[in-house]
Amino acid sequence: MTGDAPSLAGTTAPLAVRMRPRSLDEVVGQRHLLRPGSPLRALASPEQDARAGTSVILWGPPGTGKTTLAQAIAHTSGKRFTQLSAISAGVKDVRQVMDEALTQRDLYGIQSVLFLDEIHRFTKAQQDALLPGVENGWVTLVAATTENPSFSVISPLLSRSLLLTLQPLDEADLIELIDRASTDKRGLSGVFEVADDAKRAIVQFSSGDARRALTTLEAAAAAAQASEQTTIDAEIVTSASDQALLRYDRDGDEHYDVISAFIKSVRGSDPDAALHYLARMIVAGEDPRFIARRLIVLASEDIGLAEPRGLEMAVAAADAVQLIGMPEGRIPLAQATVFLATAPKSNAAYSGINAAIADVKAGGIGRVPKHLRDAHYAGAKRLGHGKGYKYPHDDARGVSEQQYLPDELSQREYYSPTRFGEEREIAARLEKLRAITKPGT
Repeated sequence: MTGDAPSLAGTTAPLAVRMRPRSLDEVVGQRHLLRPGSPLRALASPEQDARAGTSVILWGPPGTGKTTLAQAIAHTSGKRFTQLSAISAGVKDVRQVMDEALTQRDLYGIQSVLFLDEIHRFTKAQQDALLPGVENGWVTLVAATTENPSFSVISPLLSRSLLLTLQPLDEADLIELIDRASTDKRGLSGVFEVADDAKRAIVQFSSGDARRALTTLEAAAAAAQASEQTTIDAEIVTSASDQALLRYDRDGDEHYDVISAFIKSVRGSDPDAALHYLARMIVAGEDPRFIARRLIVLASEDIGLAEPRGLEMAVAAADAVQLIGMPEGRIPLAQATVFLATAPKSNAAYSGINAAIADVKAGGIGRVPKHLRDAHYAGAKRLGHGKGYKYPHDDARGVSEQQYLPDELSQREYYSPTRFGEEREIAARLEKLRAITKPGT
């Protein structure tokens, strides 16, 4: 079979680079942004007024086509294309690009497209340097970001740009991309047959990321070539990919989205979903101490006294993670997650402290009743401090009828227990206690 072995000779650039679309018509996915008459279509039109360019900010996960769209716009419209990365570019680089764009426009009538990758990494001063060129139409800015522009892009620039949200590619998009790359002359040129199970495996590994899908396909093709096979199957794809690389940026939106889904799944009493999001964080390398801290907060905020052991379990899991580390730390984290997800829920204590703090901030403080004030210093008794205080242990019921809140708040009730779990018993007991301590309520 050696003489018939498939060959990828002459392919130097990565497959994802070779298969980058040359026009908007070749872009896979993002159909909601590429309809006829859409802003991106208008932006890419050669007939567009050179002085009427609309700058756009493309917000979406990695591998959804932000760079591709920028290059396709420049190529289709015939505009001059310039690219900067916020990681390496400074204010001087931005100003130089703006000066060159102004020169090209005024002397030669050529408008420029500036693609700025990772704009969220630019400081305010660096983003300010973009404003003259955007305001005066020297450049059409196409900025890309994986983070929410509302928090990472300055307001003047955001208000002068069109914000477009890109979505992860769905299964049909990715299979179309795989089929095209497998047969196109820029890709694998039909050297390999890609089995259906291999396509499904690539889709699973890529998590909606076009670049990752093509990188996985290329790795599988190299593995097939090395073993002199003409068919790429799921086994080859799996062997070429150590594991499905999850889209998860510990400093980006996905970090917050996944931890949010994790907490809401526990709060919503779905242990299966909670374990899923826990697994995603663990595989992606999230700090287990961060996960443990969030579980501790949740145990008090969402479970509280409906299941008092919840806080104990969460703290124990945090201590265990600190003591044994990972990967074994995943076990107590999972145990705490399942316990909290299946526990009865109550936010009564959480709501109670929030209500009390709101009263205090609004000025609802009042003087401490005299019978509760400290009577252990010289002159305190002369002031009446401690006079009339009833020691609860002297009462046969273990509770005394007396006022504890300041006069202005004497009838306030901050804690309202639910009827779930342990709080069912607390509610009944508290009703009896308040009948003694607050007989007028």
